[in-house]
Amino acid sequence: MKILYGVVGEGMGHAVRSRVVLEHLAARGHTLKIVVSGRAHAFLSKHFEDVVEISGLALLYEDNAVDRDKTAMKILTEGAGYALDNVDAYVREVRNFDADAVISDFESFAYFYAKAHGKPLLSVDNQHAIPLLQHPDEVLERKNASGEVVRDYHGDFDLARRLIRTKMSGARHYLVTTFFFPPIKPKYRKETSLFPPILRPEILSAKARATQGAHVLVYQTSASNLAMLDVLASLDTTFHVYGFLRPDSPLPPSIAEKAVAEGDDLRYAPNVLLRRFSEAGFIDDLASARAVITGGGFTLMGEAVYLGKPVYSIPIVKHFEQIVSARYLELLGYGEHHEEVSREALDAFLGRVDGYAEALQRHTQDGNRALLAKLDQLLAELATQR
Repeated sequence: MKILYGVVGEGMGHAVRSRVVLEHLAARGHTLKIVVSGRAHAFLSKHFEDVVEISGLALLYEDNAVDRDKTAMKILTEGAGYALDNVDAYVREVRNFDADAVISDFESFAYFYAKAHGKPLLSVDNQHAIPLLQHPDEVLERKNASGEVVRDYHGDFDLARRLIRTKMSGARHYLVTTFFFPPIKPKYRKETSLFPPILRPEILSAKARATQGAHVLVYQTSASNLAMLDVLASLDTTFHVYGFLRPDSPLPPSIAEKAVAEGDDLRYAPNVLLRRFSEAGFIDDLASARAVITGGGFTLMGEAVYLGKPVYSIPIVKHFEQIVSARYLELLGYGEHHEEVSREALDAFLGRVDGYAEALQRHTQDGNRALLAKLDQLLAELATQR
């Protein structure tokens, strides 16, 4: 079959996961045309021949929170320009493709192509866990030890639910990737299937060598979060920190003055090592980590769950896609949901790590076989209907 495959470009998680599915489809003999925006275009272009760069709008953030006003203004002021760019990409590189089917990893260009040309659409992403599943109050509310609600996420949930359904309604089938499995809402059960997170081959192979080592892996996306390093330095635990040593941004002076070179890395404190990123090195660190400290990104969280690593999660404020993952992480006993890295909370988390590691043994996953088999089945059914 000829398949148009759309990949949203915000972050790299979608591209990393889509690569797994695309390689499977290519091995099955399908002809692929990939449309993708942002940094994900350069990544996928290294692995596939027919990759079309399109324009995509991303969320804007400030102080670890989604800035809804600035995001809305960006869409209003720049949306028309992005649309014109994509019309041009369509005319030049997509119009004559005549796809038999369309698959979208939460990407709108492919979605609109399917709707405009009457092509069957399949959705493969984790976002649809928000509108299609029945979430308990424990996920939509956060309570203190006295049972009082200290955070109410119903408003963030409702906004996310509406936006996701508006962006990607009417697919033939939704293949939803998730590490939590509440019931599917009755009206969506016929066209929805749930699967464990899509994992790259390097993570699957790391499972056999996974150990509970002495260090904690920290993945920090904001290189300006200097206060976190001092919190880590105050604890009696070894931390391997990724995110500060970046080729595209200089090291903050306060770190450069204090850190000491150690091979390709920097030693910020006796127990805090700032590591330069390499995929192989990061995966080795993850596989041997005692636990993980990260934001709310679905890719690393899914990899940590698969490898049995307890997670201390700090999702972006008002970013319900990240919040819902952190809430379930805590509900399942796989880790904890926090709004910041504090010495007291992190020290208490480290004291509970063994219990979380035991709970994580309940998570089972046979690679990506179930999702890929379902995708093959759906495409075979569509082929008979042509």
